[in-house]
Amino acid sequence: MAYGTVNADVIQTSTSGGILGAGNASIMKNRIINGAMVISQRNGTSSVTYNTTDNTYSLDRWRVRATASAGVFTVQQVSDAPAGFVNSAKITVTTADSSIAATSLYSFQQLIEGYNVADLNFGSANAKTVTLSFWVKSSLTGTFGGALRNSAGDRAYPFNYTISSANTWEQKSITVAGDTTGTWLTDNGIGLSIFLAIGTGSNYLQTANVWGATSAFAPTGSTNLISTNGATLQYTGVQLEVGSSATGYEYVNYQTSLANCYRYYYQMSGVVNQDILVGTACDQTTWLRYGFALPTTMRSTPSLVSAGGTSYANLISSGGRASTSISLDNSSTTNACVNLYSAGISAGTTGTFRLQAGLYLGLSAEL
Repeated sequence: MAYGTVNADVIQTSTSGGILGAGNASIMKNRIINGAMVISQRNGTSSVTYNTTDNTYSLDRWRVRATASAGVFTVQQVSDAPAGFVNSAKITVTTADSSIAATSLYSFQQLIEGYNVADLNFGSANAKTVTLSFWVKSSLTGTFGGALRNSAGDRAYPFNYTISSANTWEQKSITVAGDTTGTWLTDNGIGLSIFLAIGTGSNYLQTANVWGATSAFAPTGSTNLISTNGATLQYTGVQLEVGSSATGYEYVNYQTSLANCYRYYYQMSGVVNQDILVGTACDQTTWLRYGFALPTTMRSTPSLVSAGGTSYANLISSGGRASTSISLDNSSTTNACVNLYSAGISAGTTGTFRLQAGLYLGLSAEL
């Protein structure tokens, strides 16, 4: 393992000296999705609070995990970023956990689909070396930690990196020889998890820079950001690539990044006086059905997420009637069918589906 600043802003593309893809290829080299923190469908630039038993997503593809009752922190997409980037994810401690329990955990993480890391050959003698790199900025200095883990959480590689200057963007890289043992999924399950620690209890700490049969999320001796009220930690330009050194960040156009995120989460938001689904006939006297194609194939058949909770009074159906509930029916990875329930609908008539401003429908196929 080695860590430090990224060496050269060079991408290996030559085929004269080897097979393209064996090292740091220029096409699809970064296994992280939304590493530049530009997509935030759920929350936009709003600051969202996480505590207690949160295990939910903040910016697209970035999951927040908290398994303790004491510490509270926020995550927000902000425009503060190093040169060459526009956005970062900013973590701010609002209530400190100054005495982290052994079983407590706070982390910022990305779960990578098995299809996207199958070529790494983890769990075999042919496991490839990978390098994780990122930009980081914190109000604290010291040795911070994280880990690479498999889906079962029984193989982990805790790593550390040093933040030398407070409130200053610094670029870090961690090189990891691939794990030659353990079970690593190569399907649409979790192929590899990347954890960036915010605070870690002793049960989840292990020796740095070595693979082990452990559920570790960080190495022993890591700085716990959550222990300092008001402390901040920001990330952007996160990249995981094949090879023993970090290369320049792989930029993709916004449309591609958004489509990559849509595979795991797709959100339709409400705009005043705008119908999002139209011209659908009422199948019965109590509900309307709206079928539509998804913008990209999702990882699995999605589940429905709505801002309305159990009350859908602001979801408008045929004739301006307020709905009482909503559900998905006969959906797949390529198509969705939404049922909107409301009393007094005439069978055979058509209706439109309108979300009022501030409400949304989300379809989730997250890992």
